[in-house]
Amino acid sequence: MPAVMVGGGGPPGKEYPGNLTPFVTVTCIVAAMGGLIFGYDIGISGGVTSMDPFLKKFFPSVYRKKHADQTKNQYCQYDSQTLTMFTSSLYLAALLSSLVASTVTRKFGRKRSMLFGGCLFFAGAVLNGAAKAVWYLILGRILLGFGIGFANQSVPLYLSEMAPYKYRGALNIGFQLSITIGILVANVLNYFFAKIKGGWGWRLSLGGAVVPALIITIGSLILPDTPNSMIERGEIEEAKKKLKRVRGVEDVQEEFNDLLAASEASKQVEHPWRNLLQRKYRPHLTMAVLIPFFQQFTGINVIMFYAPVLFNSIGFKDDASLMSAVITGIVNVLATTVSIYGVDKWGRRALFLQGGLQMLLSQAAVAASIGAKFGINGDPGELPKWYAIVVVVFICIYVAGFAWSWGPLGCTSVLVHALSHEVWSLHLLRILRRGHVCLRLLLLARNKEHSN
Repeated sequence: MPAVMVGGGGPPGKEYPGNLTPFVTVTCIVAAMGGLIFGYDIGISGGVTSMDPFLKKFFPSVYRKKHADQTKNQYCQYDSQTLTMFTSSLYLAALLSSLVASTVTRKFGRKRSMLFGGCLFFAGAVLNGAAKAVWYLILGRILLGFGIGFANQSVPLYLSEMAPYKYRGALNIGFQLSITIGILVANVLNYFFAKIKGGWGWRLSLGGAVVPALIITIGSLILPDTPNSMIERGEIEEAKKKLKRVRGVEDVQEEFNDLLAASEASKQVEHPWRNLLQRKYRPHLTMAVLIPFFQQFTGINVIMFYAPVLFNSIGFKDDASLMSAVITGIVNVLATTVSIYGVDKWGRRALFLQGGLQMLLSQAAVAASIGAKFGINGDPGELPKWYAIVVVVFICIYVAGFAWSWGPLGCTSVLVHALSHEVWSLHLLRILRRGHVCLRLLLLARNKEHSN
């Protein structure tokens, strides 16, 4: 799951004047809904791959393994290279698009980048909903991935630049909250669409992605541009007027001067990638690599993406597995609101430590529960009802721990660490952001491949 970022601020120790105006609140809510496209895909893909009509049409070998009488091994039901290509193609495409998305976002503005991403996601959703062969699905997933790559670059940056200084952390987590809402909505739709007679409900699930695509596309047309983006494009006077409206105060000269200085400093930097290897930048580079690395290796993507498949494999019926995914989605949304409330009150370090310990213990409990019943050969025999309840409870505890700690706080902590030192130029923040997105998508694609 993606993490939000903080950026576009000034040097450490400064608190710029500004109010949380209705204009900024509405703007940030609309922009944060760009996270719906990523969340919807995470929730919808795992659900459709557990639907028998979908498997029977596109992945018949997986369908036969799932219903074969000659084997009771639950571990290898979904072992298919074609299915791996279907799931992973989106994230590989998103990784590639993220390499160029930051340049597009910088040169043409955050709004145009969001618009481009929304259009690509819309095209991919239409193609997937109308798919008649596997190559339709894969091509559609690639387009979806391109759209996500652009949205992941532009939406968090837009939020961080629009949000007032003291509300920046909470408003940025709105992007993560939007992702969790997208996952929940997708899980609920999967549950009801799977009941449609005729077995074509999967088309509605996949094609339903046009709705979040339209939200971000239309939103990008009506949202105002950020002062930072306008400064980068040389619209200095317009940027100052926009900053006054965004902050809701007339006294914006200090922040405006710092934005001008940061933009100018970023243009003067030569060999930015080489500079990151300098001794004084190594702490920031280390944080930029290790935090997203461990964030993805918590295993959250396997749980959220393959929740229906996982529950189906451990003995749930199709409807029950989809409903269990809905339950974890609800927990995910509620726990993310805890982070919004407590990030500035309790601090990131406390949430990191508490959430990490909670995930470790609950993961160990899930592994022990599955190992005790399934053993080495994957034959669980008869599974009692209490066993399924125990597994769901521990998975929910795990999801809650991630949702209020490593999920929304991963990238914010990377960039706050950078901002706590003398490195605060917009150029460095862009480099860290691009590196985080690329690493995150690569690890996500690898997780999908291994889980299949």
